[in-house]
Amino acid sequence: MSVYDEIEIEDMTFDSTLQIYHYPCPCGDRFEIGIDDLRDGEEIAVCPSCSLTIRVIFELV
Repeated sequence: MSVYDEIEIEDMTFDSTLQIYHYPCPCGDRFEIGIDDLRDGEEIAVCPSCSLTIRVIFELV
C-alpha cells in the first residue's frame, strides 16, 4: 500500500468525544484513525474524501 506521508502521532489532534486522531489532508478534509484501531496495531489513517492515506508513527504503550 502506498502512503502519502508518515506522521508522528504527537502531530495529530485527538478528539476525545469521537475517540479518533485526525490530521489535515491536502484535499481539505482530514485523515482519521480510531484509538481502538491504533491499539489493535493498525497504523494507516485514511481520508474519507479522497484516496490518500498516511502512516501514523507511534509506540504502543
